[in-house]
Amino acid sequence: MLLACCQLKVHFGSVRIVYTGMLFSALVVIMGGCKPHQEPSPSALRKVVFQTDWFPQAEHGGFYQALAKGYYEEVGLDVEIVSGGPGAAIKLKVAKGNADFGMLRSDDTALAVSRGLPLVLIAATMQHDAEALLVHAHSPVKDFGDLDGRTIMAPLSMAWIPFIQKKYGINFSLIPTTYGLATFLGDKNFIQSCFLTSEPYYARQQGVAVRTLPLTAAGYDVYQGIVCRRNLIRTEPEVVRAFLAATIRGWRDYLTHDPAPADAMILERNGNMSQGQLDYSRKALIDYALVAGYPAKGEDIGQLDLKRLQGEIDVLREFNILEQPLRAEDFATTDFLPVR
Repeated sequence: MLLACCQLKVHFGSVRIVYTGMLFSALVVIMGGCKPHQEPSPSALRKVVFQTDWFPQAEHGGFYQALAKGYYEEVGLDVEIVSGGPGAAIKLKVAKGNADFGMLRSDDTALAVSRGLPLVLIAATMQHDAEALLVHAHSPVKDFGDLDGRTIMAPLSMAWIPFIQKKYGINFSLIPTTYGLATFLGDKNFIQSCFLTSEPYYARQQGVAVRTLPLTAAGYDVYQGIVCRRNLIRTEPEVVRAFLAATIRGWRDYLTHDPAPADAMILERNGNMSQGQLDYSRKALIDYALVAGYPAKGEDIGQLDLKRLQGEIDVLREFNILEQPLRAEDFATTDFLPVR
């Protein structure tokens, strides 16, 4: 049995929590308090399943850094990171309890909650949307209005599609994404959705010059977030708080220190990944302030702004993407983020 060597009363808003036992003993190591007498044994750790949105990549670097450097174990968690990909069904896995936490965009979370899924957005993985449209360098498409009458390859369910069409008063055809670049590389007029951290690298590796139109430039700027079941918040709030504390620590370490521990784990788990791609993606995460955000705007790793989320909802309602009225507090909470 692991005993805490001290007791601490921590205030979160108007709630006072007294931590004792295994989870607190581990948490005090992060908070700079006294160390436990021994490391928690694997059997004493709380098993947690975290579902990502894609195969292991730098966009998951903070999670793998926390896993590789033992940050999750230090807070009493045995975290299993489950790789995503096409058809990952993150919303259903988390809602059904097959995963404790999952990666999900804030707009997707709002839509899911409006349709009855018991999900809660608890933190941001990315402060700003990394999605963009990929065009060839000499394409006549210079802005979103130039998409009128063209064909775009993209995931058909994305909320930004009707937003772009209605905002700019345009129409374009859609074909389902193949999650590859083969067609794009062979057709100089082809346009497809991409991520600033990924596809431009692969295209340039093939000697193809490209440009991107970030969705944020069109005013569509959502969070990439972490969601959990509503019931987990009610029954095990300490698990939610511990997971976020270790994850944010992992992301800060991955972006500002040596990313090698996470990179090694990612390369081992994803045979299609290269160190060059990891380096490019990590640099893009930093250069575009995707994870850390802009301090002048009050943004930081993991943080959520409920007013900004309400603004997202208003946009979704304005463009008839979200049918049901919704408040930010109905699908998101900041209660489990570290006090700044």
